[in-house]
Amino acid sequence: MKLLFVCSRNKWRSLTAEKIFEPLADYDVRSAGTETGARIKVTEGHIGWADRIFVMEKKHVRRLREKFGAELQGKSLVCLDIPDDYGYMDEDLIEILKSRVSEHLVLPEDL
Repeated sequence: MKLLFVCSRNKWRSLTAEKIFEPLADYDVRSAGTETGARIKVTEGHIGWADRIFVMEKKHVRRLREKFGAELQGKSLVCLDIPDDYGYMDEDLIEILKSRVSEHLVLPEDL
């Protein structure tokens, strides 16, 4: 399964998610951002590639739907409701990501 994690600038939240879920054998993981200055800006290609898209905030759902409405048809889009309050690889952020993503995916116990 191909997972795409999206936040605003692809520097903290989505990049952390990519880093922690990337080693999992059952998933291909990428991350991107919605803003112009994002480290990697989300493209139509990212949307087409992904089986499941996780966004950090409702504004990311809105931005993706505005820009990629047609491409999102039939895609699983999940809002994790994680505010922009954490730095890259913040321990609290990692625990929140594991907890919220595990509601939608089967994750190994030792993650």
